[in-house]
Amino acid sequence: MKMEDIAKLANVSKAAVSLAFSGKPGVAPETRERILQVAQEAGYMPKARSIVSTKMDKSLLFLVCVNSGIVLEEYYQQPFFKELIHFIEVRCRQLGYSLIFSTMDLEYIERDIHAIAEEKRSEGMIVLGTNLTRKHIEVIHARLPNVIVLDTCFETLPVQFVEINNVMGAYQAGSYLCQIGHSFIGYIASNIRIHNFEERSRGFQLALEEWGVQIPESHRLSVAPTILTSQDSLKQQLNEYIQSGKSLPTAWFCECDYIAISAMKTMAELGIRVPEDTSIIGFDNITESVIITPELTTVHVEKEKMATLAVDLLTGSIEHGNQGKVKMMVDTQLVIRKSCAPPTDAAVVGKGTTKRQPI
Repeated sequence: MKMEDIAKLANVSKAAVSLAFSGKPGVAPETRERILQVAQEAGYMPKARSIVSTKMDKSLLFLVCVNSGIVLEEYYQQPFFKELIHFIEVRCRQLGYSLIFSTMDLEYIERDIHAIAEEKRSEGMIVLGTNLTRKHIEVIHARLPNVIVLDTCFETLPVQFVEINNVMGAYQAGSYLCQIGHSFIGYIASNIRIHNFEERSRGFQLALEEWGVQIPESHRLSVAPTILTSQDSLKQQLNEYIQSGKSLPTAWFCECDYIAISAMKTMAELGIRVPEDTSIIGFDNITESVIITPELTTVHVEKEKMATLAVDLLTGSIEHGNQGKVKMMVDTQLVIRKSCAPPTDAAVVGKGTTKRQPI
């Protein structure tokens, strides 16, 4: 969807849409609000530097650092971030704040942060930290101290964070697979490494260790983490595995739902049935997890809770002063659907394994 599409839906000119998004004068307040409402309902977020509601005189900045790996230029269309942003906007409105959106290129972080600091357009800033390193956050915090970072955490930085309990979620996934009888398990990782994925790997490994289960290196595959369609690279890895004469694992843990859905589509093209031949479990519980067939068993991330905590912590600091920094971790829940099933008796016997109790 483009700015022209929003103009047609709102029955206004493209110029009016541009003025509404930028917060500049030249469009009536009621028209501006209608354009912003149409854009929100359509799930559109412009690349423009800001979207400002004229009904609110207080604002927060939502900063996204884009790259080609995890957080894309069209981040507002990525299911996980789209849901998170929606809940942030809702909480901002409830507290009387408008939300300004800004993006920057990680290659030019020093330059862009300097420009944002000079503009001084908001009382505080929520940074999407999914793809950020410790150094990135240090640079941002040095220029913009009234900040909270969402979706990552670095314990030694004097910065407020709200993150997912990634270790817990992956531990829940690993424990569930073992509980229903799987001990011949594979792992499909992202080929781009971030804090969340490293923590999920650790949590999954903790669960398997308790059950005395190990994942051989040959059962570990890696793919791009932002593709919802089948992937040739995964198809090649699976084909090579099958041609080696080995039996496929009876279950796979995928580090995010993108990878899980991509894996299911790739396996379908290879004639591998889910869950009859192998089970799949994901992480994030994005909307698409209930659209895929079979519906995806996954780890639910409390996106609304994370968004609410981030906005409340930031606005609390703005309105009541610095009362000490906090780092918050939001627990997860396992959502059991149809992509997982116990291994068949033949599969269990064929691997020379039996159901085990945790050690």
